[in-house]
Amino acid sequence: MKKSFSILIISILLIFSNLTLNSCGRTQDTVSCFPSSPINVTLNLNLPAYYDLNNTGGWKYIDEQQSGTRGLIVVNAGGNGFKVYDRNAPHLCPDNNTTLEVKDDISIICPKDNAKWILLSGQPANQVTGLPPKTYPYNYDASTNILTIYY
Repeated sequence: MKKSFSILIISILLIFSNLTLNSCGRTQDTVSCFPSSPINVTLNLNLPAYYDLNNTGGWKYIDEQQSGTRGLIVVNAGGNGFKVYDRNAPHLCPDNNTTLEVKDDISIICPKDNAKWILLSGQPANQVTGLPPKTYPYNYDASTNILTIYY
C-alpha cells in the first residue's frame, strides 16, 4: 500500500513538472515556449535586394539560413540605427498564425490576435500585449555598409 502511494505521488509530481516545463507562460521578454535558434546573418546593404534598408523607415523580411525559425524583420530606424525583430509573436506559443507581418510600412501585426507594434520602435500600439517583439543585436559597419545580425 505504501509503495503504490509513493508511486502515485511521484507520478503526479512528474506530470506537474512536465506541465510546468512545457507550459506557455511568460519569461521576461517572451513566452517560455518561444523558439530559440542561432541567429547569424550578414547583409551587404550595397546589394539591390537590401536597398530599402538604406533609408529611414525602410524594412525587409530576412529569411536566410540562420535567421531564426520564421525569419527576421530588419528596419532602418534612422538616428536610432537598426531594429532587428524576430517574426515569432513574443506573447503567443508558435502556431500556424503567429508569424509577425509588417502592415502599411508603419506597424507590425500578429495575424492571430491583431496585436500591433510600432515598426520603428517596437513599442506596443494596442492593448493586446505589453511585450515588444524580440530583438537581436547587430553590428553595422558604415564604411562597408555591412549589417551583421547575431545571437
